[in-house]
Amino acid sequence: MTAPTPESGPEPASEPGPEPETTSEPGPGPASHEGRGPAGRSELTERDRAVLAVETCSWPGPGAKERVIREELGISPTRYYQLLGVLIDDPLALAHDPVTVNRLRRIRDARRARR
Repeated sequence: MTAPTPESGPEPASEPGPEPETTSEPGPGPASHEGRGPAGRSELTERDRAVLAVETCSWPGPGAKERVIREELGISPTRYYQLLGVLIDDPLALAHDPVTVNRLRRIRDARRARR
């Protein structure tokens, strides 16, 4: 391609076309987040770490765990389990605490298989 001359001017940009694909920079695509979280983060937030920490403890009954969720994290148990569901699919969470994340994934998969 030749550079535009002053007489011809730049090509008109009125027709939107597909974006050119560049293959010069290898890297993870949108579906792959190797080492990165869902939002392109490179590390877990404090809340994410706190949620995982709650899951590492053993609880004498359901009431104690829910009380800690409300008092320590400041969220409802429903919101906690929503966050946890997303978190166990996060590669950063897996890197941070692989034992807990893999255990939670096995539990989730077993429950899904029973349905």
